[in-house]
Amino acid sequence: MPNAQMPVFEGPELVLIRHAPADHGGRLCGRTDVGALLDGCDITRAQQWLTGFSSTITSPALRCRQTARALWPDHDDLPQDARLWEQDFGVQEGMFFRDLPDLGLLNNAELAHIRPPEGESFADLYARVRPALSDQAAHAIAQNGAVCLVVHAGVIRAALSLALGDIAAGLSFEIAPFSMTRLRVLPAGGFSIICTNRSFS
Repeated sequence: MPNAQMPVFEGPELVLIRHAPADHGGRLCGRTDVGALLDGCDITRAQQWLTGFSSTITSPALRCRQTARALWPDHDDLPQDARLWEQDFGVQEGMFFRDLPDLGLLNNAELAHIRPPEGESFADLYARVRPALSDQAAHAIAQNGAVCLVVHAGVIRAALSLALGDIAAGLSFEIAPFSMTRLRVLPAGGFSIICTNRSFS
């Protein structure tokens, strides 16, 4: 589908929007609650695309709530789900990227189970996020419509892992800030991937 063509949301699906760029100042911020940098995001274009949802859910993170508020300024009370928070990096939260420990050469299966001290591994994130995604998939089936989630890169990768049936598989995907990933919810359970990492330009 060319970028110039607006998507059509038909039938049950999950539309996952990664928040606008985080105001992290070069530091790791999984659970660190920083704001969103909305300048440079084509909000008007995204608003033209993102219509017709049966419901919209956000992570409680400020950067997600600010992104959602910019997209839907008339809906400042969108429901939140704490299960949709980004990965908790424990003692590494707030560290400059340059100071993070070198993990060496790891494949995705190994990386998925690396747990920072006092934090979560990607596998932990997946286990936390999966029930929330299943709940929203059931809602999409019941309403025969699209559910939009404004969330984090880690959550979107977990959704892709769920669709592919492999916890580590989502780690292979790049998820840019302020991008869209779409998963078709299948009637018999499971998902098919419509698109990933699609910009609004």
